[in-house]
Amino acid sequence: MSSTESGAYEGFTAEERAAMKEHAKEQKKAARRGSRADKAAEAAQDVLAKIAEMNDPDRIMAERVHAVIMASAPALAPKLWYGMPAYTLDGKVVCHFQPAEKFKTRYATLGFSDQANLDEDAMWPAAFALTEVTPEVEERIGALVKRAVS
Repeated sequence: MSSTESGAYEGFTAEERAAMKEHAKEQKKAARRGSRADKAAEAAQDVLAKIAEMNDPDRIMAERVHAVIMASAPALAPKLWYGMPAYTLDGKVVCHFQPAEKFKTRYATLGFSDQANLDEDAMWPAAFALTEVTPEVEERIGALVKRAVS
């Protein structure tokens, strides 16, 4: 949410409003789908289509993140969440990929929800900045995702 220097609330940014509109569209589309299997297959196709629409380097990173997540935690189901690729377990978002372009940030983000089993002591990271997906980063993502669904 944006505010002025005086701290007065100015409402949602254009990017935030666009994300909310995408979410509403996703919800309507999901409600119109047929069987559970059809819903899952179409949701997975929607994620791949959204990734294909992204500009480089977001698209390249999203493709790798998607592949690593699906290989590391096959129990997760891909779906769009506020216009971003997300991965759910029992219908609840566990993690998501936020492209840098979405909110005009300098890096993409791999975020985890409170559904992810990443708890460690009294504090742990719930989001990770991504500037490149190297083999080492893929290993870390795979380990995090496996732990998140354990």
